[in-house]
Amino acid sequence: MHVVTLLTSPAVPRLETATVEALRSAWGGGAARWLARSEAAEFAIDRIPSNHARVWQDMQALGIDMAIQPAADRRRKMLLADMDSTMIGQECIDELAAEAGVGERVSEITARAMNGELDFESALRERVGLLGGLPVGVIDQVLARRITLAPGGRVLVATMKARGAWTALVSGGFTAFSARIAAELGFDEHRANTLLVADGKLTGTVGEPILGREAKVAALREIASEHGLGTRDVIAVGDGANDLGMLRLAGTGVALHAKPSVAAQSDIRVNFGDLTALLYLQGYSADEFAVA
Repeated sequence: MHVVTLLTSPAVPRLETATVEALRSAWGGGAARWLARSEAAEFAIDRIPSNHARVWQDMQALGIDMAIQPAADRRRKMLLADMDSTMIGQECIDELAAEAGVGERVSEITARAMNGELDFESALRERVGLLGGLPVGVIDQVLARRITLAPGGRVLVATMKARGAWTALVSGGFTAFSARIAAELGFDEHRANTLLVADGKLTGTVGEPILGREAKVAALREIASEHGLGTRDVIAVGDGANDLGMLRLAGTGVALHAKPSVAAQSDIRVNFGDLTALLYLQGYSADEFAVA
């Protein structure tokens, strides 16, 4: 037994009953269950239809995300989340670079690295090198002026914690940002890279070893094991090439507004919904969401 989840942007909800019922009927699904009216619904099917890829494309044209998963045991016991362009709306290193006057160059490298065109570790060292000499106080300025929390993040973390899940923010970015973001959103723990500082300025180097793709995979295994969980108990979310390993290993891996190469390699893609999509995918209805 599988479950089909249909969802759309909470800011512009456009999921119509007629759309849900037409697909349910075509696939011989069970009764539709509305998780949030006009925003998210699900229904059960006996097997995955052969035309599911084409239907997914049709739904995308309507501004609707669609996912098909095994129906049993969807509610995960651990959340592992990327930070940049996932739990926040920006790439922290790009924002620091803008303050340093090298924003365009760094943004170009970031885009290529996140799409898997460049080695993540080498690209990070190169970008950090361009920040050398920047006063460390700029980090607080960037946090205050340039960084915004992604929609639905507070509710996602609060709801999973209310249901007993462990929550971890694991970033290829920097602890100077992840510590603040983790605290604001209520994560239980965070891991990230360290920007090295001397005489009140960034040295242009990053602490080794760099937390990249394989380190995120290792973090998933380690944190889950510490809490007596298996990899299947984890729901992971990210958008970049360095997230692919953890997305594939997790019981549920969600590519959220992901880079093209990442989306192409992911089974569950959310292009319109916000972070509450991770709750709908687990079968939570909006009236089960915790108040953040």
